[in-house]
Amino acid sequence: MIIYVYSKCSTCQQAIRFLKQKKLFFTCKEILEQAPSLQELQKMFHYQNENLKKLFNTSGKLYRELQIAEKMPSLTKEDALVLLSKHGMLVKRPFFLGEGFGLVGFKEEEWNYYL
Repeated sequence: MIIYVYSKCSTCQQAIRFLKQKKLFFTCKEILEQAPSLQELQKMFHYQNENLKKLFNTSGKLYRELQIAEKMPSLTKEDALVLLSKHGMLVKRPFFLGEGFGLVGFKEEEWNYYL
């Protein structure tokens, strides 16, 4: 299992505490240093019912600066996933990939269901 986080994000910190309380083994990566790979993003896209918007950090500064909301209707899946793979701060976090499932954002009840 792998989790991408922004270390200054309180929601990401909650997710890490949750995983540790469950005594689960996971690899933690700082999203500023390494964005999820294209392959990981494709998996998450599938796990999120092929809803591109769920993969984006829509409240982030970079999302607004790049005017992604305005571009979303004309953005292809491939272009969106490449953009996310190049700019970790555009990715909704925490970004958690498990065996056969993927979660974005932290909602304890949802995470409990899968873990």
